[in-house]
Amino acid sequence: MHPFVSEKKMIVNNGMCFSKGNLDDLGLRLLSEPLIPGLSDDVAKLCLALVPRASFPSMGRVCKKWRFVVQSKEFITVRRLAGMLEEWLYVLTMNAGGEESHWEVMDCLGRKLASLPPMPGPAKSGFKVVVVDGKLLVIAGFAMINGSHVASSDVYQYDTCLNSWSRLADLEVARYDFACAEVNGLVYVVGGHGVDGESLSSAEVYDPETGKWTFIESLRRPRWGCFASGFNGKLYVMGGRSNFTIGNSKLVDVYNPQCGSWCSSKNGVTMVTAHVEVGKKLFCIEWKNQRKMSVFNAEDDTWEVVALPLSGSSRAGFQFGKLSGKLLLFSSQEETGRSTLLYDPDAAPGRQWKTCEIKLSGSCVCSVTITA
Repeated sequence: MHPFVSEKKMIVNNGMCFSKGNLDDLGLRLLSEPLIPGLSDDVAKLCLALVPRASFPSMGRVCKKWRFVVQSKEFITVRRLAGMLEEWLYVLTMNAGGEESHWEVMDCLGRKLASLPPMPGPAKSGFKVVVVDGKLLVIAGFAMINGSHVASSDVYQYDTCLNSWSRLADLEVARYDFACAEVNGLVYVVGGHGVDGESLSSAEVYDPETGKWTFIESLRRPRWGCFASGFNGKLYVMGGRSNFTIGNSKLVDVYNPQCGSWCSSKNGVTMVTAHVEVGKKLFCIEWKNQRKMSVFNAEDDTWEVVALPLSGSSRAGFQFGKLSGKLLLFSSQEETGRSTLLYDPDAAPGRQWKTCEIKLSGSCVCSVTITA
């Protein structure tokens, strides 16, 4: 178990601990050393950016300055300008017995790469995953201890470039079954259940630049089992349940970071079991009808319904993924012969669905796409 870090804001990486201040000092010292002898640092960074992504962990072991550069947000910008960004799919899969999980990694063609190192900390459920600055964050959730749900405030980060996990600052409030999304480079968590199982209305935001979580204005009502997405610089919270509704809520809570306040509409969906953003649209599957997919267009605040080419039980579980602007539909249950489906939103009507060659080693728990 990693040491408790929220007070000292310690970052644990490859067996070394750095405070935020120490990292700043380290950066200043490294800036005085040449990245590659005989080259300006700008030219050297471009040279490093041209290296295939699979070689990043090896690059990070060359020296501290190379590791500092490969970890930086600037490095992704340099690779984007050089046209070298690579899109990889990260899928958390569960074995047939539901006892073990691991992350599988695939490139943009669906070819399997090496698996990730095991996630640190105890096994948990009810957590959320989000991507920020090319890094994967696994946030909070609960562990089963003596038959009870014990809420967590832990936050772990996977550095896709260095193939290593580290622990970030804890949430201000331990929670599970909450909503989480990235908006304009910041990570928001909203609602959920707390330490005593109580429903929460509190919300907080994480700034990767400062390494800190801070509270924002709370929801007008407690909400749990919900999910969040970011569109047009705003945070949209949908689905789940609320103390002030009978059954599942169709309310959409929208947070505007510029105003620091919430507003609401009733144009939402309920009982969403899977969702993913592709472009400027949100794709959802609802538990009550898993033969159809609801698609939200944030530009005009409208929904449309797309039929799913599925057979078998109407209660079969699915999870989404995305690659190269296309949507992937994975089974979240261990079903022999279940193929991965691919949906191309830009294809002609009637040709949008096809089977995909991607095969997972187990059922899909969740997935994210990381470009770096």
